[in-house]
Parts: sequence; C-alpha cells; structure tokens
Amino acid sequence: MALSVFLILILAIFLGFFIQTVVGFAGALVALPILLIGMSLQDAIAYLALFYLYSSVILVSKEWKNIDRPVILKLVLATIIGVGIGIWVLQFGKPLILKKLLGAFILLYVAYTTFLIKNEGVKNPKLGFVFGLFGGFFSGLFSTGGPLYVMVVKNDVVDMKVFRATMIGVLGLITLTRVPILFVQDILTVNHVYDSLFVIPVFLLATFLGKKLYSKLNEKAMKNMVLSLLFISGIVLLIKS
Repeated sequence: MALSVFLILILAIFLGFFIQTVVGFAGALVALPILLIGMSLQDAIAYLALFYLYSSVILVSKEWKNIDRPVILKLVLATIIGVGIGIWVLQFGKPLILKKLLGAFILLYVAYTTFLIKNEGVKNPKLGFVFGLFGGFFSGLFSTGGPLYVMVVKNDVVDMKVFRATMIGVLGLITLTRVPILFVQDILTVNHVYDSLFVIPVFLLATFLGKKLYSKLNEKAMKNMVLSLLFISGIVLLIKS
C-alpha cells in the first residue's frame, strides 16, 4: 500500500470512529468519502467492514446483557438478504453511479436526522421487514444502513440504554453477515486484514478519545457540525465526475 493511501486510511478510520464514539452515529458516513479519495469503493468497504468487526467484538461483549435479542432475531432474515444484495451490487455496479448514489444517500440521511429524528419508529411489521431489508442493502453496499435500523428498533425498544445496546447488537449482526460474504466474493482479502492491523492503534485511540471527550462536548453542536460535514461530502460526491 502506498504511503499516501495508508495515511488516508488512518485519517478516515480515526475521524470515522471518533465521530461514531462521540455522537453515536455517522461513523461510516464520515469515513467513506475520505477513503474514496485514495482507493476504490470496494477497498473502502472492505476496510470499514473490518473495523466495524473489531468495534462490534468489543461493544457487543460489553453490552450483551442489555441487548433485546428478540428484536435482533426479527431482523436476521431481512439483514442477510439485504446485505447479500448490497454486496452483489457493490461487486458488479458501476463505481461512478455508486458514488453518486452514496452522495444521495448521505443527503437523505442528513435530512432524516435533521427533520425526522423524533420519528417514533416503524409501526407496521411488514414495513419493519422492508426497512430491515433496505438497511441490510445499504450496509452491504456502503456500510451505512444504520438510520433505517434505528427506525425499526425504535418501535420495539423504549429504554435508551436497551435501545443503544440493541443497536450495537444490530451492528454486530450486520458485521457477522457482511464479512463472510465479502470474503467469499473476494472483495475482502488477507491483504486488507494485514493492512488493518497497522491501523488498530489509531482505531483504539479514536475510540478512547471519543469516550473521554463525549462528556465534555456540546452534543448538539457536535451533531450539527457532523451533519454539515456530511452535507458537504454528499454534495461533492453527487457533482464529482
């Protein structure tokens, strides 16, 4: 790996998982546009899948007792199907179209978070399956299906502690589904794993600093700043040829 690409990887993983730790969302949405500066979409997704795997191992083990497991079980089928379709599109889709689709998704996410974040959830069970399917699809394609899962989990979980733990469980389910499929499709390789090992200290530092700063920062201002950055990155991805 070229030094410039390695530095982009370090920057993306640090900022992505720092933001993920501080505000609880948007890690992949922050990291992915940075990764695309120096590598293909498939390589970027491979690295993100690995670091979400590392993150899930740590977080799920800590939050296991608080996870609402029946909610996770209801999402298994939709997630497996959605992730499989998303990875298939990632493998055979046109990179330019996919990047523009990512830009559109980021802008929709910003709009959802800004205007619809108080949504109480998805009440219809059939819609819950559809949202889980599309959440899996965007998780397989861009590692960015979290907002759709939030809308599903909100319907079944009221307690915020359980909600956070259950979303961590959902992330673990997505990762457990995504990583083997990426390996089978030869999108995720041994070289990706090898390169990621050198970035783990940066990943752990980002998580540590995010936890330290979480209680000291104005969460609302931080979220607004992140949404502004996401809005800019979404526009750039849409107009960049």
